[in-house]
Amino acid sequence: MTTSELNGPEDDSLMARARRGFISVRRNWKRFWRLVSLYMPKRLYPRSLIIIITPMILLQSVVAFNFMERHWQTVTLRLSQAVTRDIAAIIDMIETYPHDDDYANVIRIAQDRLALKVDLLPPDPLPPPGPKPFFSILDQILSSEITKQINRPFWIDTVGNSNIVEVRIQLKDKVLRVFVRRSQAYASNTHIFLIWMVGTSLVLLLIAIPFLRNQIRPILQLAEAAESFGKGRPAPRDFKPRGAEEVRRAGLAFIQMRERIERQMEQRTAMLTGVSHDLRTILTRFKLQLALSGKKPDMAALNQDIEDMQSMLQGYLDFARGEASEDTGRFDLESYFAKITEEARLRQRELVTSLSGTSIVHVRPNAFTRLLANIVGNAFRYASEVHVNATHTRGSLTIIVDDNGPGIPEDQREEVFKPFLRLDEARNLDSSGTGLGLPIARDIARSHGGDITLDDSPLGGLRVIIRVPA
Repeated sequence: MTTSELNGPEDDSLMARARRGFISVRRNWKRFWRLVSLYMPKRLYPRSLIIIITPMILLQSVVAFNFMERHWQTVTLRLSQAVTRDIAAIIDMIETYPHDDDYANVIRIAQDRLALKVDLLPPDPLPPPGPKPFFSILDQILSSEITKQINRPFWIDTVGNSNIVEVRIQLKDKVLRVFVRRSQAYASNTHIFLIWMVGTSLVLLLIAIPFLRNQIRPILQLAEAAESFGKGRPAPRDFKPRGAEEVRRAGLAFIQMRERIERQMEQRTAMLTGVSHDLRTILTRFKLQLALSGKKPDMAALNQDIEDMQSMLQGYLDFARGEASEDTGRFDLESYFAKITEEARLRQRELVTSLSGTSIVHVRPNAFTRLLANIVGNAFRYASEVHVNATHTRGSLTIIVDDNGPGIPEDQREEVFKPFLRLDEARNLDSSGTGLGLPIARDIARSHGGDITLDDSPLGGLRVIIRVPA
């Protein structure tokens, strides 16, 4: 038996643990990115700014850390060591040479040669230690060097006068007070490097942000033009391909696509209008021939067939014209509600309307009137009680039409939006219907950038929900 066979179960367990560990790391990584994406801005401009600013901040942080860790601390350490050696030399001079002249020569040498102001004080106790600064390299390094080189009780003040550092050292029968310029013990000009680094970064950002905005503006204009076209509105007048080559190509492709779609819609509408005109001419001849043939038992059925064919032609033409271009305008919901209220009175239907928000909406008026006429007309045709509730919030319009009619089965609620489909079971078959009311209504709603959905009504019938940007 080989070693791998002997260690087989153990190797399998190691592989299983490694696999579980990899899966756990992968799951945590996905959770981390999901959390990041949750708080990340959703728009392109803030994300682009983050892409520019984040590497710059990271680079500056690394450079500043390395600079402070190596250069700043190293220079401050060397300066503090030199100052501490000078103070130690002064102490040696005081304790070695005679002092019958009150150490005047020592004081003079310290001031002229070492740039230190030295005083000898009575042997009073040293002042109590003051509060340590939150972040001071000088206080830490100078205290450490005095302890290492002199090893006597001392007191230092690096917080007081910003240009002077005071050092007091306890001698045998006196206290040595030394005033040192901060620049002698501390690399005080290093902040200039940080100021230059931050300043140049801000200048680069001030240059980069306008250029970035100019590059993103064509993308936003293209998105706005595409959104307007999707809602059936004309494109902005000043829209034209701008920006980088890729953005220009996308804008040009959008313009060509819009022109092809509009041309196809116009050709289809023109073709259907011509076909409808030709067929109506033929149907008119049929009616004339039937009228000249006199009254016969089967003439009534033939006339009814002709009327149905004319109604279907008109409905199909209306369906095709639903995608025709129309400028966006103002539509007054209150005026329309007053109109359908009068219609409900004439048709002896119970109607309840309500409006939340402003009554003026910006849609294509003729198309939107046809949409509401088809929906409310169906409700009047199949129900005796109809409720219409409109809610107009900022940039969105929701209209809910409830009735107490027979409704539509749930499994057929998408089928009824197919052209020329008529449900006998859900709705009573009306001789004047062509099965195009709901398809035309949905087509108009989607051309506005919205949609129509069906649901159960609290009144027991059908609920039609219309949502469009307005």
